[in-house]
Amino acid sequence: MAEILALIARGDSRVALPDRLCAECLSALPISGAGVALMTADGPSGVVLAATDGRARHLEELQFALGEGPCVEASSSGRPVLRPDLTVDGSARWPRFWDAVLEAGVHAIFAFPLRVGAIRVGVLDLYRDTPGTLGAPDLADALAFADAATVMVLHLQDTDEDGRVDAALTEPIDSQAVVHQATGMITVQLGISLADALLRLRAHAYTAGRTVAAVAADVVSRRLRFDDSESGATTRHDRP
Repeated sequence: MAEILALIARGDSRVALPDRLCAECLSALPISGAGVALMTADGPSGVVLAATDGRARHLEELQFALGEGPCVEASSSGRPVLRPDLTVDGSARWPRFWDAVLEAGVHAIFAFPLRVGAIRVGVLDLYRDTPGTLGAPDLADALAFADAATVMVLHLQDTDEDGRVDAALTEPIDSQAVVHQATGMITVQLGISLADALLRLRAHAYTAGRTVAAVAADVVSRRLRFDDSESGATTRHDRP
């Protein structure tokens, strides 16, 4: 872990630390993509700190939208979720995510929880285009990368001498505030709990093929109102 952190620290200063870590994962391990997502006690926070490419970022965001997938399972259980062949054992565990991940051309996923004791920090997800296990040396390296990612996230949460939080966290968390605001508005609109409102928000984003943040922005700006119609929501065009 110390070697990984030292390597990342020596990297290009123009590249954010989470992006450097994912790039090193891609270089050191037999994988096709990697992503780091923040987690909460209730599951994915919707904050993707880094991803090696658009496909990896899409899969990270999809797990937040669906509330299921290897990162959700790894964070809730506190144990790595290693699925070397999704065509064999993915459909029963995550039926909605399974279809999407195979359509994206991913056939193996290895998810490692980032935790400090009982505190859930995030998840490191590793993707492969082809089925196959991680051998003992690669698995040991992947666990070291997960430990390094945990230290990195905690470091990014520290404020600098001026009291400012690292932009790698503040920018996505600012957008996540919109999701929380939208969830509260849906609670009022439907008379349901916050947990059920978040599920409705996720479900609408999934069926509409959009990100949760984009749908939340429409709710907050009152371009979208949730109701009990067949579609589940009504779009309004009388507001900007």
